[in-house]
Amino acid sequence: MTDRDKRAPATDCVHAGETQLPGAMGINTPVVTSTTFDYREGGVRYPRYVNALNHEVVAGKIAALEGAQAARVSASGMGAISAVFLSLMKPGDHAVILDGLYGGTTDLVEGLLEPMGMRFTTWNGDPDSLAACFEKNTRLLMVESPTNPLLSIVDLAATAKIAREHDVVSFIDNTFATPILQRPIEHGFDLVMHSATKYLGGHSDLLCGALAGSTELIERIHPNIVRLGATLNGQDLALLERSIKTLAVRVERASENAAELARRLDRDPRIAETLYPGLPSHPGHSVAANQMSGFGGMLTFRIADSIDPEPFLDRLTMIRPAVSLGGVESTISQPSKTSHAKLSDEKRKALGIDDRLMRLSVGIEGVDDLWDDLDRALGGSSL
Repeated sequence: MTDRDKRAPATDCVHAGETQLPGAMGINTPVVTSTTFDYREGGVRYPRYVNALNHEVVAGKIAALEGAQAARVSASGMGAISAVFLSLMKPGDHAVILDGLYGGTTDLVEGLLEPMGMRFTTWNGDPDSLAACFEKNTRLLMVESPTNPLLSIVDLAATAKIAREHDVVSFIDNTFATPILQRPIEHGFDLVMHSATKYLGGHSDLLCGALAGSTELIERIHPNIVRLGATLNGQDLALLERSIKTLAVRVERASENAAELARRLDRDPRIAETLYPGLPSHPGHSVAANQMSGFGGMLTFRIADSIDPEPFLDRLTMIRPAVSLGGVESTISQPSKTSHAKLSDEKRKALGIDDRLMRLSVGIEGVDDLWDDLDRALGGSSL
């Protein structure tokens, strides 16, 4: 293990991926906005090829944070996921996907990949049942942990081991945990992706994605990132680099806030159910405690039948009802109407996603201020 490998994630957030520049350019990576380069110098550079300076610096930072050999930045999380499936599978191939994945991933499978001739089996997350899901031509296993929005936990080490025994590439959406709290490659996973729009961007103003893994896998996927045009421009890359520098402090604060709110909501009679991996009552708590260094800033709860969802949302003043997550500000949404709106009514019902289920993206505000906002919106008179 090198000294670089031993650096704290907070240090890599700030310093990894940096390029030595002439002193006159200062310490920050310059924003390269050009889309036109002299092809005679150092090989052909073109932003869509993901090889301009800002791409290389941000990819280096993400690779270091995930403990990966290589990384790529894409124009969205779905751009990254699409490139993986289209690079590692062909019509007739089979993949296993975790039940309850982000709704956009499910829509990609049902709306594009299955009509192309790819086949999929849904897995319930129990390692004991995983091997039975694999077929001769299974190429890929995709999971999330924690999942969106139910915050279920997958045993990463056990899952990766089974996938490797069957020569199946293991692929995880690590958006909710971030590399600050969970590094799946250390548990045996082959590929990690992020909707970098969320925590890596962190300020609700960027749309981007990221992939990290072995050099061999990233080089297999890279041509389809280029072909799909799923690349990010220099200005947004510079903003993403700046945002990642504060990733550790943002995630740690949000995680602390979420843990405290989860404890308060869990004992509140106005809440029918609280889902947070940091609660000892959570079915995945022990696994999460083993593979995560913190439990994250995402918190899901179900309000009691006596509380109408719409007036509850209307009464919130600080926590904003909004799509997306992972910003410095706290936001809340109904997955039934946002992230999982494209699922059938039957599928949402099977997953337990109804209009009373609230996904709270906890920000970095004062935790008592956040609680006061929730308490008022719930109607006051908490325990």
